[in-house]
Amino acid sequence: GRCYEIEPVPGEDNQFIAYVAYPLDLFEEGSVTNMFTSIVGNVFGFKALRALRLEDLRIPNAYVKTFQGPPHGIQVERDKLNKYGRPLLGCTIKPKLGLSAKNYGRAVYECLRGGLDFTKDDENVNSQPFMRWRDRFLFCAEAIYKSQAETGEIKGHYLNATAGTCEEMLKRAVFARELGVPIVMHDYLTGG
Repeated sequence: GRCYEIEPVPGEDNQFIAYVAYPLDLFEEGSVTNMFTSIVGNVFGFKALRALRLEDLRIPNAYVKTFQGPPHGIQVERDKLNKYGRPLLGCTIKPKLGLSAKNYGRAVYECLRGGLDFTKDDENVNSQPFMRWRDRFLFCAEAIYKSQAETGEIKGHYLNATAGTCEEMLKRAVFARELGVPIVMHDYLTGG
């Protein structure tokens, strides 16, 4: 990258804002992972800097256009949930760790039954000894179907399929599909 401007932070001694530009050819097309690794990973790993903070990131339209985007936009989500003319309401289940799969499923049910459109697993809810992924998937699917039957509304839950290998993630995604739960997620920060 090339630093093209440095300006002092108003009212601060020894603090500066640096403006850095990178040529687009440094980045793989359509790869958020590569972009952040190149910008954040390399710069933040520079030991000569004691304190560094990313304040802003401006991405040129030419690079933005290389991203395919999600295969389903908000309109598809609205169509699947049959919800129009209002915001979609959802939450991440908390507490996220320590619950059994049954109690976790109960929390999902209570949120969906209480009026939310969808819930989601937190990124670090995977397959811990207190709540294995298969059990969580089963209880969450039960919560979805029970809340739908009681409310007459379509409900959803984002099941975290993040795992140690791609094969294991695919196995979890296939199991979710077999349960009739069409939405899975993975932690992009660790999974890329």
